[in-house]
Amino acid sequence: MPKTYEVKPDMVQILNEDGEVDKDLFLKLNIDNELLLTMYEWILKGRVFDKKFINLQRQGRIGTYGSFAGQEAAQVGSALAIKKQDWIIPSYRETVVSLIHGVPLNNFLMYFRGHFGGTRPPKNVNMFPIQHIIAGQIPQAVGCAWASKLKGEDSVSTCYFGDGATSQGDFHEGLNFASVYKLPVVFFCQNNQWAISVPIEKQMGSETIAQKATAYGMKGVRVDGNDVLACYQVATEAMERARSGNGPTLIEAVTYRLGSHTTADDWTRYRSKDEVELWANKKDPLIRFESFLKQQGLFSSERKAAIVSMVEDEIETALAEFETVKPAPAYESFDFAYDKPDEDLLIQKEELKRRIKSEGR
Repeated sequence: MPKTYEVKPDMVQILNEDGEVDKDLFLKLNIDNELLLTMYEWILKGRVFDKKFINLQRQGRIGTYGSFAGQEAAQVGSALAIKKQDWIIPSYRETVVSLIHGVPLNNFLMYFRGHFGGTRPPKNVNMFPIQHIIAGQIPQAVGCAWASKLKGEDSVSTCYFGDGATSQGDFHEGLNFASVYKLPVVFFCQNNQWAISVPIEKQMGSETIAQKATAYGMKGVRVDGNDVLACYQVATEAMERARSGNGPTLIEAVTYRLGSHTTADDWTRYRSKDEVELWANKKDPLIRFESFLKQQGLFSSERKAAIVSMVEDEIETALAEFETVKPAPAYESFDFAYDKPDEDLLIQKEELKRRIKSEGR
């Protein structure tokens, strides 16, 4: 008989909004100071990267950008639980996840500037290209996990998506298939409360996203997405569950998108200022974790300033180098359509190449 799970899972939280930990849960986590500081460094890096990328877009130096400010704890906590041999299948907001897993900063600059190679990670980084089709990456993650299982590999696929993706058929099809075949995959939903301008209560009738796992006979976990410690814990447990052959897990990380959906959006048209300020002032994952580190005697304003300066310098250095690279010609787009292009595609590529050259472009 298939396992049965609780219909409405409780919220997992270790670090509360005041930066105080549940001592028993924290001790059980068995985490050292080095990893705590690594978590903080990545959360802070994420905040700096996000602000810088928004400024670059406003300056016209990169294209449309999707902010992830407010979601750093969910991304950092989950990403640090993922091993090198594991696969990440992202949507378009997993900047910190990608950087932690080994994607170079230059890849993001290339991607946001529209270069064809921007979504191609290095060969030693197990990561799929950025997916903009809502929920389109979920069946891909299931396929990746199925391939790993068939090949007998010790790898788990982690699929990231937002709350809006749970309204798509791909979400339900993916979870059903993964559960039936007990695939090594973790579905990590960052519930940031808004699918562009649609609030969560207009997307679904169920009280939580995590409880949807029950219908598919898999483990569903609801976690405070602004608590990096809890996100790390539930992601680690889900990875172990998948790796040991006990099937997939659906994680709902309850968090909040502080900024607009993308730089092409204006959140003031559909959200109240009071709502945003509540999350920014009372629930911010960066402020919360800094408060915790101060209580532990691990916070240093000098260290914080050094990290901010380092990240800003890293971005400026990469940008200065990247902006000397000429945009790729349009005909190179054919090289990224298929692994082995057919004859018709090659003919079209040559036609476009001749046209561009004849026009002096």
